[in-house]
Amino acid sequence: MELFWILLVLGGITYFLVHRSASGLTSTPIWLLWLAVMIPAFTWSFWLLFVGEEQPIPILLMLIPFIVSPLLYFWLLQRGIKDKTALNSSSSKTESKETLTPTILDKKTPDDKKEKRILTPEEEEDLKTCFPWEFYYLQTVDYGGQAVLCRGKLRAVPEKAYHKIRGNVQKKFGDRFLILFQESFQGEPFFALVPNPRKEEKSTQIKDELNKPWLALSLGIITLFTTTIVGVEFNNISPQKFQSDPSLLLQGLPYALSLMWILGCHEFSHYFAALYYKIKATLPYFIPVPFFLGTFGAFIQMKSPVPHRKALFDVAIAGPLGGFIMTIPILIWGLSLSEVVPISEESALLTVESLDPRSSLLMTLFCKISLGSDFVAETAINLHPIAIAGYIGLIVTALNLMPVGQLDGGHIVHAIYGQRTAVIVGQISRLLMLFLALIEPAFLIWAIILFFMPILDEPALNDVTELDSMRDLFGLLALALLVTILLPLPETFANLLNV
Repeated sequence: MELFWILLVLGGITYFLVHRSASGLTSTPIWLLWLAVMIPAFTWSFWLLFVGEEQPIPILLMLIPFIVSPLLYFWLLQRGIKDKTALNSSSSKTESKETLTPTILDKKTPDDKKEKRILTPEEEEDLKTCFPWEFYYLQTVDYGGQAVLCRGKLRAVPEKAYHKIRGNVQKKFGDRFLILFQESFQGEPFFALVPNPRKEEKSTQIKDELNKPWLALSLGIITLFTTTIVGVEFNNISPQKFQSDPSLLLQGLPYALSLMWILGCHEFSHYFAALYYKIKATLPYFIPVPFFLGTFGAFIQMKSPVPHRKALFDVAIAGPLGGFIMTIPILIWGLSLSEVVPISEESALLTVESLDPRSSLLMTLFCKISLGSDFVAETAINLHPIAIAGYIGLIVTALNLMPVGQLDGGHIVHAIYGQRTAVIVGQISRLLMLFLALIEPAFLIWAIILFFMPILDEPALNDVTELDSMRDLFGLLALALLVTILLPLPETFANLLNV
């Protein structure tokens, strides 16, 4: 039953992501693209359902769906794009404005397509004067989709060039455009002017859109209730007992409050970092569920572009840092209240009644610090509900630090190394997690989740200026933290710690 709910939630999230990324781009039905993406999840779920967790999934059954799914998705997507392009080319002039492939126009563009230009010839000449040669030597002005693409050679420090040219463009065109400074996949910096979607929106409308404290509070209260119910179950109190004696619900509060405190600190750290850089963001919203852990976490949404890679880094790392700092005392406190039990065949990384922490180096160290000489070889831990909340906080930290796409770790790698390198690191991380799942089946769900994550992160407005050395160091330390959580305890350390 739990597998069904997990598959249902993942399927819903995947459909939303596929619909958002492919709707309007292709004539291929969204449900067919969704089925292509879901091939690994369906294959692995059927194996777990009909064969069971005791029998490991064959390596070919792990790899083949992982390879077939993106190839089939890409083929279906491209076929739909070609069909739609062909349809648009034979339709009326009005309909042809919605073609998918970016339209690059130059001065030789036929008269019947000049209407696609965002700038008039006079405005284009004004735009060229915004690029002083000592900052950026402008060579071409092209039109791609809804953007004006300005390509040339960078001749100054990226940050100075961006501020100078952005200021010049704003003097000429006001707030008509968002000015993006990005690198092509060949590593060449270029400017893109995109029509500002919020130009005509009133500030009061934006404020009303973002500030929904009653919604955030309502979701928080509901999540407190659902996590309290789960906390009662972690105390081995049956539903019949607390239904007959509602006061028993109080025993679920230590788990509920600990978990919500960790998740809340994580998201509010993102929120306050976004406010610091004047990025419009929603309040944190909790996601309540009446099963599993009582919640699927919390989230915020940023409603305005990230100004530069420094802001991208700070907002991204603030969440895992804030959540991890709060996780440490709660986890150590909860482990000190936990019970050491003999290790058994049921002991595993995700079995809270008999947790074997040796699959995680950092978790093993926390257990040794908290339990001391009671935690030795051939023993496992029956986690106290507070320890369960702390353990979930550790897992949430690791999952968010995975350097894939729009996860916090993906933002961090993007901010340090740029978008091109982040894409490569993300793909490698997916494959490494898949191989890790072959060694430790508990990581299979992680491999599935990462496969659903979009691999491409949204760029900052100034996506060229690199970070300072201090932020590079903190980024590497964050990735090192991820490794210590995922890395199994080496035998040398096990002998040293007597575990």
